[in-house]
Amino acid sequence: MKERVILLVEDNPKDEALTLRALKKNNVRNEVVVVHDGAEALDYVFATGAYVGRNPTDLPAVVLLDLKLPKIDGLEVLRRIRADERTKLLPVVILTSSNEQRDLLEGYSSGANSYVRKPVEFTGFSDAVCQLGLYWLILNEPPPPAGGFS
Repeated sequence: MKERVILLVEDNPKDEALTLRALKKNNVRNEVVVVHDGAEALDYVFATGAYVGRNPTDLPAVVLLDLKLPKIDGLEVLRRIRADERTKLLPVVILTSSNEQRDLLEGYSSGANSYVRKPVEFTGFSDAVCQLGLYWLILNEPPPPAGGFS
């Protein structure tokens, strides 16, 4: 069985590098697809735009979603994922440096499966990514794929 990808939605190159390093350090071997803004994230998830040739039923194992993104912010990306029957059950983890209570509440209200604040130092961040990987890629039982895309 083909390993499912992790979709990392991150516009900050340092945070992207840190996340990729933490995944590698913790032996998460799934392919990681990185997109840098909310519009690109939606294109990937729904197989449109630059990703029109991608199989739209091959959804990521988990989406690691930053909130403060160019073009379309992370909360709007989450709302659009949850609004579509084909992706409403897709696991989405908000991975953000925001410590605003409003973002936390709105994230969960919009359907986030989890909300993780990025720790400032690498060891704490690496540990958090390790736990995310263990849970979402190994322990979590994903929902069955939605009906075909039309």
